[in-house]
Amino acid sequence: MANDISLNPSRDDFAALLDESLGGRDFMEGQVVHGKVVAIEKDFAIVDVGLKTEGRVPLKEFTAPGEERPPLKAGDTVEVFLERVENAMGEAVISREKARREEAWTRLEEVYAKNEPVMGVIVGRVKGGFTVDLGGASAFLPGSQVDIRPVRDVGPLMGKEQPFAILKMDRPRGNIVVSRRAILEEARAEQRTELVSQLQEGEVREGVVKNITDYGA
Repeated sequence: MANDISLNPSRDDFAALLDESLGGRDFMEGQVVHGKVVAIEKDFAIVDVGLKTEGRVPLKEFTAPGEERPPLKAGDTVEVFLERVENAMGEAVISREKARREEAWTRLEEVYAKNEPVMGVIVGRVKGGFTVDLGGASAFLPGSQVDIRPVRDVGPLMGKEQPFAILKMDRPRGNIVVSRRAILEEARAEQRTELVSQLQEGEVREGVVKNITDYGA
């Protein structure tokens, strides 16, 4: 009498058993997956992403600017980036921070394709410019792209959400270059166009002398 289960399963049989053990879900390393918070332990969230093991994510990766601890509790559904199905400790290696980065890159690529501005915050100084947080993805703001004119003190601009133009994106290398100057130049051009359209010959308007030269003011 033939047995339902072979004592020497083939590779296909093993793959089928493995797929069944994972609940039939297609878990791929390097992707963003949904998980469920099963517990909060000290500074970590224990997240079940449907595997036989769970992953640990630092709470700081869920914390928004200005928050001490995220409003996270057991039972919440979160999106995390699956780096490895299992490490040497038998745990899934997952990251909320990398999930946010992947989400941000997808959103920014759509914005870049439409040539639209994106909101960001200048968060630090680096060689040759500044670092801008674009809601999960970091971008480089060259010093020459901060303003139309040279800025001596960038302090008032840091930590303030404002629009930027994306000049360049390279996802494989993780590089994004943005410009605040481009936004200001576009706004100034629009204002100039509007002003010129309103001017009429013979009209008297007040102005401010910007410079005195040999040939006039």
